[in-house]
Amino acid sequence: MRKIPYAILIAILAGSGAVTPACFAASSGTIYSVYNLPSAGGSVSSGNGIDNLGIVSGASNQPGDQTMHATAWLFGSRFDLGTLGGPNSGVQWPVKNNLGVISGIAETAELNPLGEAWSCSAFFPGQATLHNCLGFVSAWGPMRALPTLGGYNGFATGTNDLGQTVGWAENTVHDATCNPPQVLQFRAVIWGPEQGQIEELPPLPGGDTVSAATAINDRGQVVGISGICSNAVGGYSAIHSVIWENGKPIDMGNIGGQAWNTAMAINQNGDVVGFANVQPGGALVAHAFFWSKSGGIHDLGTLPGDAQSQALGINDRDQVVGLSCTAGFASCRAFLWQNGHMTDLNAQIAPGYNDNLFQATDINDEGIITGQAFDPVSGDGYAIVATPSNSQNSRTTSSTTLRASDSAVQSVPLPATLRAKLLQRMGLNVSR
Repeated sequence: MRKIPYAILIAILAGSGAVTPACFAASSGTIYSVYNLPSAGGSVSSGNGIDNLGIVSGASNQPGDQTMHATAWLFGSRFDLGTLGGPNSGVQWPVKNNLGVISGIAETAELNPLGEAWSCSAFFPGQATLHNCLGFVSAWGPMRALPTLGGYNGFATGTNDLGQTVGWAENTVHDATCNPPQVLQFRAVIWGPEQGQIEELPPLPGGDTVSAATAINDRGQVVGISGICSNAVGGYSAIHSVIWENGKPIDMGNIGGQAWNTAMAINQNGDVVGFANVQPGGALVAHAFFWSKSGGIHDLGTLPGDAQSQALGINDRDQVVGLSCTAGFASCRAFLWQNGHMTDLNAQIAPGYNDNLFQATDINDEGIITGQAFDPVSGDGYAIVATPSNSQNSRTTSSTTLRASDSAVQSVPLPATLRAKLLQRMGLNVSR
């Protein structure tokens, strides 16, 4: 498959006036038409971001499920974004650039001389390759690697409309708080808007040694985590959720627990969502949270019967999406939170769709959602798009006639491959 052909398609459609937010207009209805997006041939793919043009970005396993590639989907067509010379790449966070710029992570051909598994390996299939991994941006062309702070690895999570990209990058400090095989310290960074431009964002003072940025809005507000090096994935790397304003970190508080306190996304209003531990100690029992400058941090709870949840995306209308799970992530459901209420998206699907929505990862300003569903028979995972219906009949249809009850949907076990991938990205049960 040719690389980045979607850029040509976008240019043609933009010139004809076809690509406008109106093309993706959705009503305020709560019934969703859901579609699975094509995969690269492996058994797992995931939509992790959706912009206001309707471009979905994420990742798709290659045949054999040993590698994955960063992927963009447009109008139901799939476009492979390639790698930086190594086996794997992916877009793992919502990318809120509305000009078609995509950012993510990609392995290079070089092996890491320190034997580090690095943050990227928690998101790729198979065993850690020990290849260096860098952040990238794709601005209507091939991937462009982003610089580090002198170390070997970097990780890009999101780009705003001003061309600023955020993430984290290794420096040259051998940090004693790292757990082997991690060796080097890393810090949150802003790349751009000029090529080669990089700005370090410090951790909170008072003992934290590392930081990582997960999202940026057009006001230049950046959110992320601050903690110690640990495994460079979850845990005590995320002792604090933070927001940087004018380059200075501010502690966003917590909801009772230590570690895994992670800000995931920020909208143009400066409202932030993520997940935070609800119990002391390092064990993970997290709840989704919503934070605002005026109101502070609030626990969004879980869907009925579940033990933990994570908020992953937010739009400018303060609609929040994520996943809610039973203990041990045995079963998970995608949710939409709005106006103080959390709803199971599986109970809001129009007739004719039979897979289970496992997680909702992002929502654009038109209310269109992307995420991941699974086939309960085969166990395969699919990137999805869920569009709210503008049909009055759909809006007034009882959800009990559309899908099984909440309790029935909840009882569907998460396939072993998807559960393992979720645990891996949280830094749980990962050999490093």
